[in-house]
Amino acid sequence: MAKSNESFKGNKAALPSKPCVSCGLTMTWRRRWAKNWAEVKYCSDACRKKPRPAQ
Repeated sequence: MAKSNESFKGNKAALPSKPCVSCGLTMTWRRRWAKNWAEVKYCSDACRKKPRPAQ
């Protein structure tokens, strides 16, 4: 059995992540976001519905 990160399926440290636009929580890549990872901005429906903070 190889000891590389690709063979271990539970290693979230190897997955890409980015912050939520609304709350700033770090979101880790999920399989359901594979096709549209570039467009994912919010961590949840609650953050999507909440108004953005003023910058």
